[in-house]
Amino acid sequence: MKADTHPKYAPVIFQDVSSNFAFLTRSTMTAKETMKWEDGKEYPLIKVEISSKSHPFYTGKHKIVDSGGRVDKFRKRYGAKQG
Repeated sequence: MKADTHPKYAPVIFQDVSSNFAFLTRSTMTAKETMKWEDGKEYPLIKVEISSKSHPFYTGKHKIVDSGGRVDKFRKRYGAKQG
């Protein structure tokens, strides 16, 4: 294998800024900011806008946006029952 062809794969902390949820994982991403984790060590901190703690699909707040009555039209056409 050639040397210096792969990026460095190291532990990093991803933090959801909207819910203040953070998790430690490994990534090739780097950051200038650091954060102390539960184990007492400091890791690079990568801030993200959305994660499983704030995404509507995972929180159960997902809503179907129906513009123009397309869902009702589909149900009428194919006899799908509402439920």
